[in-house]
Amino acid sequence: MYADETATLNLKDADIRVLIDTVSAITGKNFIIDPRVKAKVTVVSSKPMGSVALYQVFLSILQVHGFSAVQTGHVIKIVPDVNAKQGPVHIASKRSPGAGDQLVTRVIQIENVPAAQLVPILRPLIPQQGQLAAYQPSNILLISDRAANVARLVQIIKRIDRPDQDDIEVVRLEHAPASDVARTLTTLLRKDAKGASMPGQAMITADERTNSILIGGDKATRLRLRSIIAHLDTPLDSGGDTQVIFLKYARAEEMVKILTGVSKSNLTGGSGKSGSPAGKKVVKRNTAKALTSQKDVSIQADETNNALVITAPPAIQAELRQVIATLDVRRSQVMIEAIIAEVSLDLTKELGASFAFGGGENSGPAIVANLGDLASTVLGLAAGAATSLPAGTLIGGADLRNDSNQFAVLLKALASDAATNILSTPTLVTMDNIEAEISVGQEVPFLTGQFSNTGSNSGSVNPFQTIERRDVGLTLKVKPQINDGDEIQLDIEQESSSLASTSVSTSDVVTNKRNIKTSVLAHDGQVIVLGGLTDDNFRDSAEKVPLLGDLPFIGKLFQFNSTQKTKQTLMVFIHPVIIRSTEDADAYTKEKYGFFRTRQINADIVNRGLIKDSAGVIPDLDELITQLPDENNELIPQLPVSQ
Repeated sequence: MYADETATLNLKDADIRVLIDTVSAITGKNFIIDPRVKAKVTVVSSKPMGSVALYQVFLSILQVHGFSAVQTGHVIKIVPDVNAKQGPVHIASKRSPGAGDQLVTRVIQIENVPAAQLVPILRPLIPQQGQLAAYQPSNILLISDRAANVARLVQIIKRIDRPDQDDIEVVRLEHAPASDVARTLTTLLRKDAKGASMPGQAMITADERTNSILIGGDKATRLRLRSIIAHLDTPLDSGGDTQVIFLKYARAEEMVKILTGVSKSNLTGGSGKSGSPAGKKVVKRNTAKALTSQKDVSIQADETNNALVITAPPAIQAELRQVIATLDVRRSQVMIEAIIAEVSLDLTKELGASFAFGGGENSGPAIVANLGDLASTVLGLAAGAATSLPAGTLIGGADLRNDSNQFAVLLKALASDAATNILSTPTLVTMDNIEAEISVGQEVPFLTGQFSNTGSNSGSVNPFQTIERRDVGLTLKVKPQINDGDEIQLDIEQESSSLASTSVSTSDVVTNKRNIKTSVLAHDGQVIVLGGLTDDNFRDSAEKVPLLGDLPFIGKLFQFNSTQKTKQTLMVFIHPVIIRSTEDADAYTKEKYGFFRTRQINADIVNRGLIKDSAGVIPDLDELITQLPDENNELIPQLPVSQ
């Protein structure tokens, strides 16, 4: 082939084979001629043509005489048009559309209109030998014709295949629920008569708030959809319907109270306050036709399945379903960490002497002095009935007994130092707007009464005491409410109680009690102080025998001095954190689990020689989570406890 060679083509009633030989010699192309290719051709040209232009003229001459050139590899077949489209025709595209009278086949994707509707429009523009077909599942057009004509058809299709700016219509329903109608229409239009889907033909969306259907598509499609909607939007003969709605998060018994109030409001004309004016009109029309009495509406709760059984007209059912969809959502949780820091100091110093003397064998002491809190003890010693001594008590005198007199002396010197440092960090997780409580402590016995019938004539004694056990420890009650902007309103009641260091038995139990009841507003993750208390008490007492207690040197023997100092400091902090997702809950759980496991590992008591074997440690959380049922639905054996 000689690209720069030019030729002037002038033929009159020449055999077409002569033309083919001439074109082959000039362009260098190889041709195979079908035996049916026979014709006389006349070509008149006024100026020389290059090889490319000459070949396009050649293709036009073939098209005029009903022939086509089909290229197969390095060979071009000259065949009649009726057979050309069945051969390996060039597949045209945007990058390679073909040229002139070249026979091509092109696949065109239609975006906005049904491809089948373009076939009757384009058919008159395609010659008899051309081919035009629509494939509805992919919404495409298949065109086989000369390249020039195919390019012209592509331009026409671009002008037609444009989105319609007014292809959305809103159809309000009076009787049927919008979601049910939309579901029916979608199922109806999803497949054609042959079962093939037809994407892009129509758009259907339900607006449950206004009980309307939004339809989109061409005018013919919208007209058809409106006709179907009018048929579906008819009142039921029974005037009611029953549905079972399974709840995901909300409780059925609580939801019944809300829905009952909503249905009663509709019966009294209280509905229709939201939406456009047209929406109000729809609600009033529904109320007049369907909601005639409270007997038409029944809402029951199935607590076993956490489901609602609703019997009501369709319009009310649609409104109730909207209320359920709005309320039955996953609720956020709140993790509350309380930090309770308390430091207390109790110092006591006592010094003194108490004595008793006089009396006889069958009578009590005649003279006592400086008894203080040693009264019962020293009197018991003098009478011979004491069995125990208080802490810090020494017998510094003597118990001299004869037939007529007894003598007892007690010396007490006591210094006590009690210090307490308490740091409690209780953690509690609860759902939004749900009260939760955690209590950690002991049940301590308190003496509330006693009885003894020692005055009975029979001489039998049956004493008894009444004991009441009360909780002593830590109690935390919290009710969180999540507001806008991750603000948390907390209703908190916190109580911390403990036994005083001076408590000895159930008859004189003293408890220290600190209580806070408040309502605060905190941000997510904020640490806020709830309250604090600093209590400083000092008590100094002195007892002495008149005159004798004032004597120099020996006066101390007739005195009893006591000094007590108590100081308490208490601060309570709160740290709320919002848990919105499962991922958040897993993260906090892993953090707390790891903290506790680390404390167990660090609490190594083996080195102290108290026990032979190490204490058990909970397994790693990641290993614990992997214990899932296998393919046979059998649980994997429990992991051994880490040692």
